[in-house]
Amino acid sequence: MNAGAYGLFTVGFVVGILFPHLSRTQHTRLVENGTVDLVQSLFDKPWLFALTILAVNTVKMGALTIAAPSMVVPFAGIPLFAYWAFTTGLTLVPASDIGWVALIPHSLTLIIEFQAYILLMLGAFLLGRCWLWPKSTGAPNRRQGYLQGLRQLGWLASSAVVLLVVGAVYEAFSLRYLVHPLAQWLL
Repeated sequence: MNAGAYGLFTVGFVVGILFPHLSRTQHTRLVENGTVDLVQSLFDKPWLFALTILAVNTVKMGALTIAAPSMVVPFAGIPLFAYWAFTTGLTLVPASDIGWVALIPHSLTLIIEFQAYILLMLGAFLLGRCWLWPKSTGAPNRRQGYLQGLRQLGWLASSAVVLLVVGAVYEAFSLRYLVHPLAQWLL
């Protein structure tokens, strides 16, 4: 799952570099849907910025993109995450020199958050496996298999939340306090 997640992000990033209009389209979408305005309004308030990042990462990505779809259709969160990873690669292609500098500290954010999402995908996989093939996991029927898979997803989700908290705090503070001095030093 690690190779798939990081691989799709990398493919999206490379496609964004090779076809800059695709990356610009992603940036335009972020401007039009208000994401850029939201980030700019929270940039000077790192704790509130971190809380917003955490809410987006846990609710939108963790719960609504990976976990909930997999609770309805086995494994559904995995291809949804794959699409997100590819488009995130397109989106994070920097449009300026400061953007390339920002990627230096932001790379750690990417690793932390992707590891959390990979844990959730592992949980979605285990849920699907327990649900579809309950005998292979020692459950007597699909209902018991589903519940067993749900417990495993829950345990993995608790670890993912810890990573997402660390990632959100690091992302907010690194963007606020590391990028500017790093840019002054490198550019």
